[in-house]
Amino acid sequence: MGAIYLIRHGQASFGEADYDRLSGVGIEQGAVVGAELLRRTVRFTEARSGSLARQRKTAETVLDWLGVRTPAKEDPRWNEYDHVDIVAHHGGGVPQDAADSRGYQAVLDGALAAWIGAGEDTPCAESWPAFRARVRGALEDLVAVLGKGENAVVFTSGGVIGTLAGHLLGHPETGLLKLNRVTVNCGITKLVAGRSGITLLSFNEHSHFEGRTARLLTYR
Repeated sequence: MGAIYLIRHGQASFGEADYDRLSGVGIEQGAVVGAELLRRTVRFTEARSGSLARQRKTAETVLDWLGVRTPAKEDPRWNEYDHVDIVAHHGGGVPQDAADSRGYQAVLDGALAAWIGAGEDTPCAESWPAFRARVRGALEDLVAVLGKGENAVVFTSGGVIGTLAGHLLGHPETGLLKLNRVTVNCGITKLVAGRSGITLLSFNEHSHFEGRTARLLTYR
């Protein structure tokens, strides 16, 4: 039975002009989760990353800790939904504000719900059904190349992880709207693939951000 480890990227630069850049905390988080995976002595035969800068930098940091010199293979299907586009069309175009992250989160929550409700009729470049299909396709294609007992690691985002976890539990919409909100930066979600299909084994593990590293626990 092979396992897929989904790693949410480190903290991005919320409220700044270049949101997609990892913050200093985000780089530290990547080192901590890299050390955690090293401690588990898991051997990965496949590594994937979305094409977003925050995902690629997290992958680079973690794989360096693991002593893996081959970069993660980029696959844009692991990219996050476009929150700017969704808020523009379903949330009044409210900009990110580092001084009021909770206020922005409330707007985003409402915009995501409206985006899901609109289905294929959304004016956004990517609809909810299209997003859901692409992340499921990315997962299924990854599972298809894993041999017996082989493991893979994927560096992606909270919306992708929440949606896939929700899908495996029977309700992807709840996954995006509820599970996505509690994913921590550089948290670990573990899936297993076997004869009966893909199963969610653990979600959002983050004990590596307790004790001395508790200051690094972030949600955005």
